[in-house]
Amino acid sequence: MEGELISERNNQIHIRYEGNSYDATFADLDVGDLSTDAEIRQAVARHLNAPASKLANFAVDRNASTGDITLRPQATFGR
Repeated sequence: MEGELISERNNQIHIRYEGNSYDATFADLDVGDLSTDAEIRQAVARHLNAPASKLANFAVDRNASTGDITLRPQATFGR
């Protein structure tokens, strides 16, 4: 069980924000597999020193095979 927890804490959150890419571990942001999308957005906002409102509409994509998360702006089509 402890090995699983350590492994989870090393999972990555890939962040795309204002044209830049950032990576942080779950441990860096104090989140885990069971964190809600809202909790992920809040943690990333704190990490980036950005207003949480700027991330409110960001997509939280969870990779089932790696456990990693990508936080990115919603895709827009037809503009």
